[in-house]
Amino acid sequence: MIKRTKFFGYIVSGVAAILVISGVLTVWIGSGGVSEVATDPRAVYSGTSDSGVALMFNVYSGAEYIPDILSTLAEKQVKATFFIGGCWAEKNEETLRSIYDAGHEIGSHGYLHRDHSKLDKRGNTEEMTVTHKLISDILGISMTLFAPPSGAYNVVTLDVAETLGYKTVLWSRDTIDWRDHDTDLIVSRATEKTVGGDFILMHPTANTAEALPKIIDGLVGKNLSPGTVSDAL
Repeated sequence: MIKRTKFFGYIVSGVAAILVISGVLTVWIGSGGVSEVATDPRAVYSGTSDSGVALMFNVYSGAEYIPDILSTLAEKQVKATFFIGGCWAEKNEETLRSIYDAGHEIGSHGYLHRDHSKLDKRGNTEEMTVTHKLISDILGISMTLFAPPSGAYNVVTLDVAETLGYKTVLWSRDTIDWRDHDTDLIVSRATEKTVGGDFILMHPTANTAEALPKIIDGLVGKNLSPGTVSDAL
C-alpha cells in the first residue's frame, strides 16, 4: 500500500507539473507571445477597398506557366502582384522582365523560401536585402511589398521589413493550388465568399493558369475588381 501510494503521488505531481507548464504557456501566448505576432497590424492580410481584390502570385517555380497567366491577364485587362523569389529571379531574368514589362506589380518573396519565423535579425535581413538588390539590378525598381514564404514570420521579420521600407503581406483567400491540382477547386476557393479587400493567393501552376480566366470572370460577376495588392489596399 505504501509503494502504491507513492506511485500515485508521483502521477499527481507529474500532472500538476504539466498543468503549471500549460498555464505558463497560456499566459505567455495571451500576453505577447504568439498572439502578439498574429495580431501585429504590420502584417497585412487584406485591404480596405470595397470592391478591389488582389490577385497574388508567389513565384519560386512554374516559369513555364507564366506566359499563359500573362496572356490571360492581358486579355482580361487585369493587373496582378507577383512576389518573386530571389533564387528564381536569378535563373529566370527574361521571364521576370516579361512580368514587369506587362505592367504588373513586383514584390519580394525572399531569396531561398526559408521559414522566416525561425530566422533571427541577420537571417531575415539577408533574405530581404539580397533579393531586393538582385531584383533592383534586373528591373531597376525598388520594391515595397514583402510576402514571407509559407506565410511564416515573427516580430523580427516585421521589424526588419519595416526598417527596409517593406509592408509585410499575407493573404485572406488561399487557393492551395500548389497542393491541390484541381482547376474547379482553385476557382471556387478564389471566388466563393470573396469580398472587397481580399488578397487571393495563387502560384504559377498548370491548373491555376487554366483556372485564371474563370476566376477573373467570377470576381467581375460579383461586382469585384481584380487587381494588385496596392489596388486592394
